[in-house]
Amino acid sequence: MPAATAQAERFESYRPHLRAVATRLLGSAAEAEDVVQEAWFRFDRAGEAGIENLGGWLTTVVSRLCLDHLRSRSARGEVPNDPDAPEIVDDTSSPEHEAVLAEATAEALANVIDILGPIERVTFILHDVFDVPFEEIAAIVDRTPAATRQVASRARRRLRNANHTPRPFQEHQRAIVTAFFTASREGRLLDLIQLLAPDVVCRFDAAAARMGSATDVAGARAVAEVFSGRAQAARLATIDGLAGMVWAPGGNPRIAFRFTINGDAISAIDLIADADTIAAMTVVPDLPVRRRLAPGPADKPMV
Repeated sequence: MPAATAQAERFESYRPHLRAVATRLLGSAAEAEDVVQEAWFRFDRAGEAGIENLGGWLTTVVSRLCLDHLRSRSARGEVPNDPDAPEIVDDTSSPEHEAVLAEATAEALANVIDILGPIERVTFILHDVFDVPFEEIAAIVDRTPAATRQVASRARRRLRNANHTPRPFQEHQRAIVTAFFTASREGRLLDLIQLLAPDVVCRFDAAAARMGSATDVAGARAVAEVFSGRAQAARLATIDGLAGMVWAPGGNPRIAFRFTINGDAISAIDLIADADTIAAMTVVPDLPVRRRLAPGPADKPMV
């Protein structure tokens, strides 16, 4: 096997994990795909020589790229950024405290992008979600391991104490997605068009395409026609803290629908069927569902 082919296959074996890490850190499947592809370019240029732990090396590259993205968002005022806030060690460690913390953290994960700054977000997710050691995270965020522990502690405390009352944007976004969902189920084409931006795009990931869904569709009428009368098997859900839709035959999430809202219109809809990407999301349907990583052969997509 040629060396280049072997290197590509080695990378592909890590791609699901890297995509899951990037999706958790960025809260965007599309941005996560871009970051993972950039990681491949860097690995392709660098080669494997001198890399003892390829999984750790790739995770570090992806995490640093995501941190750059988060800092860029913060500079544009899109997310909070307070990496230099005083670091107070949270040293409470009783079993009761840990149980409360685990419950509060799980509930707050959906809102993490609104609550944590870039360094807090990267540190918390890498350690508490993906179990990356603080020593490795310290190198990514350019801090000492002790300081990194304190950042994670502060992040947990902020999540635990977060106010989960929906923010105005979340309420506005949910109202638009709910109207879209209802119009889709009732086949009201003109109402769907009114909810969509003229240049709206509907994107399907590779897994959705393999399940028989359409290729990417652009334009309000074309996207409306894709969904008109077609959401019968879907239901509303909260996906990483924002309103979306999920198709979950047999109670197993198979396709997640993520909406990008600009003003009063939907500017993008992403259909995500990749099992690892869905597993990395915090998906809360209107009714409880259980997760399964592999699709069943008899299931068919709703669009």
